[in-house]
Amino acid sequence: MTGRGPIATTGATGAVGGRVARRLADAGAEQVLVVRDPSRAPELPRATVARAAYDDARAVRAALEGVPVALLVSASEHPRRVDLHRTFVDAAVAAGVEHVVYLSFLGAAPDATFTFARDHWATEEHLRASGLRWTALRDSTYADFFPLMVGEDGALRGPAGDGRVAPVAQDDVADALTAVLLDPGAHVGRTYDLTGPEALSYAQIAAELTEALGRPVRYEQETVDEAYASRAPYGVERWEVDGWVSTYTAVARGEMDVVSGDVERLTGHRPRSLAEVLRARRP
Repeated sequence: MTGRGPIATTGATGAVGGRVARRLADAGAEQVLVVRDPSRAPELPRATVARAAYDDARAVRAALEGVPVALLVSASEHPRRVDLHRTFVDAAVAAGVEHVVYLSFLGAAPDATFTFARDHWATEEHLRASGLRWTALRDSTYADFFPLMVGEDGALRGPAGDGRVAPVAQDDVADALTAVLLDPGAHVGRTYDLTGPEALSYAQIAAELTEALGRPVRYEQETVDEAYASRAPYGVERWEVDGWVSTYTAVARGEMDVVSGDVERLTGHRPRSLAEVLRARRP
């Protein structure tokens, strides 16, 4: 533990940030839960709640006053997500925060195929230039999401080809973030890749889903044009569909075919497999 002041935890009303907040509470850490809607914040020992949206620099600065270490969980998909992250980082500097731990994405790069990974790269670059101590944890696709990606017709569809991805459990991401937040000085200037233990094709993922869900799931390969067409009924803007489709094309191009040992290095336990995550979801 830092022992020098509270940890600011963003995203505490969400899946990963909420897991981190509960783990920090279990470890006896003092926290400030930085949330947009305080009514949704979890009630945890040694935790106070501060209302602040990422685009409200004044509120973020007030929430972070007296906080040495802050967790920045990336904002939801948004056309100005990089600006939101930069506003948070600049407010952290103004508040006197010493270290920001950022939840980034695997393969973050200015030319990443996955368009949202470019946002993460831009955020990381802003952190590096901010003068803050920083740590970036880049997670792979969440294993927990795959059951939600299966259509009513039993198809897991997208233009991923025969590419592979090593899905990571949200619990493992939370464990890794917690380990860094409790001992940030050991991770200054470090970037970690958080993946599951094995890289799988989408056909293999469909087979795992078939076993776990107890109903047939098939991988249906789409062309890029077909992928855009099948997602058109959602009625969202082009930038968001670009992100959805490029999650698959990044896999097809081999950019997600990464298996890292960083989860175990940070947490002391091996990462959960997709099969284990799916089994744990069963009623």
